[in-house]
Amino acid sequence: MQLSLENAQLLDKEDSLNRFRKEFYIKPNSIYMDGNSLGLLSKRAERTLLECLNDWKEHGIDGWTKGKHPWFFLSEKLGDMMAPIVGSSANEVIVTGSTTVNLHQLLATFYKPEGKRTKILADELTFPSDIFAIQSQLRIHGFDPDTHLVRVKSKDGRFLEEEDIIEAMTEDIALIILPTVLYRSGQILDMKRLTMEANKRGILIGFDGCHSIGAIPHSFSEWGVDFAYWCNYKYLNGGPGSVGGLYVNSKHFGTVPGLSGWFGSKKEKQFDMEHTLTAADTAGAYQIGTPHILSLAPLLGALEIVTEAGLENIRAKSLQINQYLMDLINQDLHDFGFTIGNPQDDIRRGGHVSLEHKEAARICKALKENGVIPDFRAPNIIRLAPVALYTSYTEVWEVVQILKKIMTEKLYEKFKNEREVVA
Repeated sequence: MQLSLENAQLLDKEDSLNRFRKEFYIKPNSIYMDGNSLGLLSKRAERTLLECLNDWKEHGIDGWTKGKHPWFFLSEKLGDMMAPIVGSSANEVIVTGSTTVNLHQLLATFYKPEGKRTKILADELTFPSDIFAIQSQLRIHGFDPDTHLVRVKSKDGRFLEEEDIIEAMTEDIALIILPTVLYRSGQILDMKRLTMEANKRGILIGFDGCHSIGAIPHSFSEWGVDFAYWCNYKYLNGGPGSVGGLYVNSKHFGTVPGLSGWFGSKKEKQFDMEHTLTAADTAGAYQIGTPHILSLAPLLGALEIVTEAGLENIRAKSLQINQYLMDLINQDLHDFGFTIGNPQDDIRRGGHVSLEHKEAARICKALKENGVIPDFRAPNIIRLAPVALYTSYTEVWEVVQILKKIMTEKLYEKFKNEREVVA
């Protein structure tokens, strides 16, 4: 069947999530395809931010315990809201810190080299910040990252094979850090299988969920994942610099935080001002400092929308609209040297399409000039992310037509094939 504008418009009419589009601020004459890097602002997120500002305005310091959203309990309240999204009990999740700060906390807490088990297992395709944190923690423990950070190789530069990861779970591995979804190709790793294999070998395993939380369902507790961490500004639309999330399996409750701070205290003890930490008996123990209230506040409204829409519905539309994008690419762009670099199977594909082209950086600039906001990843990847809550099928159809025009008329040739300072 020929995919047409009429076809896209029909899909929009049938879309059960289409009603949420009006919840978001969508710029006229612009198509936003970068929700896998930064989600759009919703009216509910704006509302809850303003409510927290008003609590500050009306109550001053008493805003910690009074007002619409008392700040002292805000991280725990958001943890409760986020628990179903990651598949855990409420006390296993806390909204705190940032991705890299939370990884440092988890490494400092759970990386305990002993005997032969001194190495950390990761992969060569993971996001650089995770590698930097691992290298840093290895140095703190007196180990050389060149010998004690083991990185699983990719056969093609796009994907990882679970068999290769499992083979690398040798008796000298103390801890494993892996992405849930690879940030370039969008491949979903088999978290359940990898966790089972790590557990069988007595190796702790943690996941970076930055590119999956809010886009795909998880079952961290059921799978037996030891810990996880993620950002909340991508598919959860928490805003730039939004406070991150952290999960610790309840079997580890009571493990002393590697990086202690007063917000990891039991709430009733925090203001006793004792010099001995009485840590919370939940994931809240792994908080460090005072939470950034104005960066927490938008999440209250943003998570309302995700909860109302339902994660299973979000995933279903995400799969369908991304498949529609790939079908359009195959139909209309087959003569222009593009390669679809993400997995084709639904079970292995995350929330974005990874479109490869040797002129990717120039094409991204041309897309922006023509009203489409994409995402570039070196050396040759155009990431396009139709987000279930606010992207329409009509927009996806229009993006491919704009791409076709750019390639047919060679509109990209006036740009340099290099990334901007922020890509």
